[in-house]
Amino acid sequence: MTAAPPPKTLYARAAALVRRIGVPSAVLFAALLFDVVFTTQAALDDNGPKFVDFGLLPGIFAMVACAQWAQKRAAVAGVAGGVVLVFSTLWIHAFRIPAYSSVLPKITITEVVAGVLMVYYVTRRARAGVAFCVVSFLVVGGLVALFGRYRGVNDIDGGTATQGLVFGLLLLLGPVVPAITLRDRRPKADPRTQKLQRVNELAMGQWPLIGLLGFALIFEFGYTYSSNARGFPILFCSLVAAAVAVLSPRRPADALLGVAAIMLVSTAVTPFLHLRYDYPMPGGIPAVQVIAGMGVVVNVTRARGLSQSWPRIGILSAVVALGAIVNANKPAGLTTDPQTLSILAFTATLLLGVSIAIGMMLRSRDSERTTVVQSAVADAQTAERMALARELHDVVAHHVTGIVVQAQAARLMASQKPEIAVEAMGRIENAGVEALAAMRRLVRSMRGDAPSGASEFSEQATTDLGADLRKLVEGANHGVPTSMHLDLPPDLPHEVGRSALRLVQESLTNVGKHASDATDAFVLAEVSGAELHLRVTDNGHETARRPAGGSGGYGLVGMRERVALLKGRLSAGRGPDGGWRVEAWLPLAAGEGDE
Repeated sequence: MTAAPPPKTLYARAAALVRRIGVPSAVLFAALLFDVVFTTQAALDDNGPKFVDFGLLPGIFAMVACAQWAQKRAAVAGVAGGVVLVFSTLWIHAFRIPAYSSVLPKITITEVVAGVLMVYYVTRRARAGVAFCVVSFLVVGGLVALFGRYRGVNDIDGGTATQGLVFGLLLLLGPVVPAITLRDRRPKADPRTQKLQRVNELAMGQWPLIGLLGFALIFEFGYTYSSNARGFPILFCSLVAAAVAVLSPRRPADALLGVAAIMLVSTAVTPFLHLRYDYPMPGGIPAVQVIAGMGVVVNVTRARGLSQSWPRIGILSAVVALGAIVNANKPAGLTTDPQTLSILAFTATLLLGVSIAIGMMLRSRDSERTTVVQSAVADAQTAERMALARELHDVVAHHVTGIVVQAQAARLMASQKPEIAVEAMGRIENAGVEALAAMRRLVRSMRGDAPSGASEFSEQATTDLGADLRKLVEGANHGVPTSMHLDLPPDLPHEVGRSALRLVQESLTNVGKHASDATDAFVLAEVSGAELHLRVTDNGHETARRPAGGSGGYGLVGMRERVALLKGRLSAGRGPDGGWRVEAWLPLAAGEGDE
């Protein structure tokens, strides 16, 4: 029985949505949502004129449209994006709309993400000269936005401008380098491309963590601007911790120790930077590093379980506790207040417990998925083995039985009528050739050498059941004279005809093996209503000796399996006259969908 698919959770639906629209578009829309919420809150608060902050939204939505357009027409969309940045800056400057800072000063996070995406698409898809011109125009538009949104030249802070240029250069190199790497796609796999693909797969599986880290980095960039570059070492540590956390599924245990080491370095340098109380954050550890630590705890618990992970988790917890004691109370030195320490300890324990719980939940889900996949694979392998066993028994055993029967007859008649023995040798040769061909078909099927879209079973399937039954009976490999009555339409379903041929074949094989005294057999195949009726009888009696070659006992088992697959009925046993009788009813409708 096929296992029921697991119910779609909110996470599964979100992951499916991200796969459908792509990670870049998902990040862009997440940034848009953040800007809409942030702008709406700023427009409705009591700081400054109401609703004036909504003036940022036209430029934001225009940049989103240009970034989406860049997926199809990269160069044209890149030029349009540069124009939007310039006109949006003029609009903001003319109407004195307050622009907030994100990664770059006075530029919203949506504009940053859209600009990065356009640079990537232009560099990757446009011709080299066109890409250079368009990217240069985007850079000029970004510089106009960076410096043009200040109300005057005196408002531009030198440190802030320098940081903006540095971060802008990093944001420019970030998409340009991988885009140039992916421009030349050779038929032979490029190791650099394979590495980028593996990184992309990791990112696809870590998109919730990437989203949280991205939002936390936005605020940390803002803190860095306000600290006049003194917080840059902490920001650098946070960026490294975020990268390690995103890549942690490859080596989660080492990644946890790496994040712990980064936190330790950040804790050690923070007292010498003379930062504000709320930077990195009141708990002494930057929010980005906290989220990175939670991410690696989730991944290491998911990969190795809690029993093997707790020593490393303990090391990370000790580093977090040290950071809270050293940096949570910066104006007064070390934190020694029991109440403050208890609050920090409770918060850290809660976050650690949430991370471990998520990791164990994902580990349980992975185990369940593995079990379902293994069960499905085992069921498929069992079905394939059973099909091969039925084919081996019904086809090859039929020919081998004929060979044995003919050889026995030839041995008995060799001394009395040598010409009959010679004729039997010819039939034995033909049966051997047919058995060898059947074996080769089965071997090709087991090795997977059949052409795409076909199988050896389908090659053996009958297209004219009446003709195949006549050939089977006239071959007389079972050694018993056989008569037949056929009343079959030409359009029998494919699977019904194939199974009917195998049932008759196996029944005649059993006649040759077990009914040693039989002198006559009869085959009936006719359509009665919505069923195909089969009957094979003989006039033999109980055998007093073991059949040649022995009996494996799988003949009737295989026949019952074939009939059950088509939802039919099978009857086998002694008839009223003492002979053996096999009778089957196969629904014609069953063959339409049961291939």
